[in-house]
Amino acid sequence: MKVPAMAGCLLLLAGCGPFSSDNNGDRPAAARAFPRADRPVAPIVSTRWSSEEARDRVNEAEDIMDRAGIRAGMTVADIGAGEGYYTVRLAKRVGDNGRVLAEDIMPEVIEALSRRITREDWRNVSVRLGAPENPRLPDNSFDRILMVHMYHEIAEPYAFLWNLSPALKPGGELIVVDADRPTDQHGTPPRLLACELSAMGFRLEELVPKPTAGGYFARFKRIAARPEPSSIIPCALRS
Repeated sequence: MKVPAMAGCLLLLAGCGPFSSDNNGDRPAAARAFPRADRPVAPIVSTRWSSEEARDRVNEAEDIMDRAGIRAGMTVADIGAGEGYYTVRLAKRVGDNGRVLAEDIMPEVIEALSRRITREDWRNVSVRLGAPENPRLPDNSFDRILMVHMYHEIAEPYAFLWNLSPALKPGGELIVVDADRPTDQHGTPPRLLACELSAMGFRLEELVPKPTAGGYFARFKRIAARPEPSSIIPCALRS
């Protein structure tokens, strides 16, 4: 279904009380100005969601890239790139005149992906080590930013999205693929996702089931400036 506006989103969710800075010592210093996510955060248990062969058999990447409108000459960020399933397929799709930046927060993953990129000679791909609170993307650089089966693993979603937002070009889109289940079960309920993105100035443009990709496809556009960190109230699904 297409969702042209987020007017009803916050009615479906309840905000928590005002953010408290208590017990912030276990958080990255750069995230402490932002609220914690009022939900569990799934641990990173694997660098792959499924085998590349199994995913290609159901045409996963091609279907998601088609739905996201990714075409030759675009600049795309693959956030939580892991072993590079989407990275290399994005690189083929955008071609020699496009660029792909693959980001992950695990140094060993970035090192392994760098070796793959070199071995397979993907000259339009670069890699970057991000942080839990900041993907460290260059400003005003991307036509699309993809987050596939990783949103539920973001430990600091409000800081992360706040830092990610400037990286989109005008008219750029943020694409999320995830499973419709609780975050501690390695998914993100769509209403929670929409609420958290709305709090950061994004509007849900499209939400469609994608069983061949293990869940749903959500497309967002940035429609408002980033809020002041102290003004953010974290979202929580009503019980």
